[in-house]
Amino acid sequence: MTRPRLAFNALSLWPGGSGVQTYIVELLSALVEVVDADMVASVRADACSLLPPAITPIVRRPGHGMRAIATEARGLGPATLVHGLDVHIPVRPGAPTVATVHDLAVYDVPWAFKRRWVMRERAAIAHAARRADTLLAVSEFTAQRLHDRFGRDATVVPEAPSRDMVPAVEAELAEVRLRYDLPSRFVLCVATIEPRKDVATLATACRDVGVPLVIAGAARTTAPTGAHLLGYVPRSHLPALYGAATVVAYPSIYEGFGLPPVEAMACGAPVVAFRIPPLEESLGDAAVLTPPGDAVELATALRKLLADDEGRRQLAHAGLVRAGALSWSATASATAAAYRHLGVAC
Repeated sequence: MTRPRLAFNALSLWPGGSGVQTYIVELLSALVEVVDADMVASVRADACSLLPPAITPIVRRPGHGMRAIATEARGLGPATLVHGLDVHIPVRPGAPTVATVHDLAVYDVPWAFKRRWVMRERAAIAHAARRADTLLAVSEFTAQRLHDRFGRDATVVPEAPSRDMVPAVEAELAEVRLRYDLPSRFVLCVATIEPRKDVATLATACRDVGVPLVIAGAARTTAPTGAHLLGYVPRSHLPALYGAATVVAYPSIYEGFGLPPVEAMACGAPVVAFRIPPLEESLGDAAVLTPPGDAVELATALRKLLADDEGRRQLAHAGLVRAGALSWSATASATAAAYRHLGVAC
């Protein structure tokens, strides 16, 4: 019997990426363990090394503008199934197709992106909603948004903390404190400074409380006054950064799933975040949630946690339990089940 050939569009993968890139790397690594198939993936040249060795790369140059659109639309050769890991599926796939939808941000918060990006991603999502045989959504929230806008049902397959996101040991904590010259007590935010991440409100709350704010992430807009900006931080440093922080805050006003605060919980950090539907879903009662954009309520939550050592320990423990209930093995098994539902014997 001929082995099935699974083809993946992984052109959204690049070194140093964030949530979507984590999804691609972790899902493909876990799929290798749960499916019996030959696997190939279209990928940028600088991301080949991020693929599991069992997956054959098809190197493509994504480019920009129309070149990028044309590259995403190209087929992936003979395949038993094609999976767009970040929405994009070929115009003529020649096989059953699956598309993972991470969020509908370009519809819900278009002001957060450049106009060309909005137009490109809207076209990709609309095409997938019309043509994909199966849609996967990373959360119930995203699945509901797909149904509301396109009338399509999606199978919910949640993300999980990366397998390297585990509590750091004391030596690692000491090293990261020294490397980044961290204060003894501080609030940490791991996020790109961009419109969807309301770091300005977080900075206001931290100034009100009198606690330093440390931000790890690239800056697409101006960093808030008083914040200590670390810039891009290697993923290998994140567990210790999470562990060194007194509190980890995630002031996002729009998410598809919300992986960074889940990974912070997996590393043993107490988490405060904005109360938006996807974060309520992913974090549950294992984090303190406050109204989005409300600096006064956020300051109140931070002040209470900073003054309560035992409360922080209890919240961190709840977070470890919550994050521990998610795994990429389960995500891969659910994804493989979606393939088999389409008749792919893998």
